Amino acid sequence: MQNANALPMIVRILGYAGLLPFIGLAIMVQTASTPFDFIAAESLASYGAVICSFLGAIHWGANLCRLHNAEIESLAKAGDVGGYRWFERNAWVWGVIPSLIAWLALHVYIPVGLFILAAVLLVQRGIDQNTYQYYFSSQLAHTAFMAMRTRLTAIASVCLAWAATVMLLTMT
Repeated sequence: MQNANALPMIVRILGYAGLLPFIGLAIMVQTASTPFDFIAAESLASYGAVICSFLGAIHWGANLCRLHNAEIESLAKAGDVGGYRWFERNAWVWGVIPSLIAWLALHVYIPVGLFILAAVLLVQRGIDQNTYQYYFSSQLAHTAFMAMRTRLTAIASVCLAWAATVMLLTMT
């Protein structure tokens, strides 16, 4: 079992509080009358896009802290070409991709956009599992954060997909 205390309490509180709009808006999509169900769906899509952008931006923030850092140079010298390449190029590129996809998801049919956002969150989680190792100095904190991130991603993705499914089923 991961030690949740490896993360500051504020990180845990804000992380889990960030689920409230996902859960609340997904419930509204199912239970609110028209037009409030559509307003809730648009708001849910917007919030999902913001969160996808936020998660992508984490890579920029972490990379900015290590810009021209001797630790990155030592990765190259130690033969960790993947780690070096991540800091030198890939983290910058990956950091903007979720924002671009999320922005596009806001311009398609709402249920499709919600499914796209759910998929982006899941893909981000998979990529971050392999890349956050470069950002954490403590393996315990990395493990605790990824455990929390997995729960947050699962619930947010389910809410997005649930709302999209409800919309598709109620329109037929």
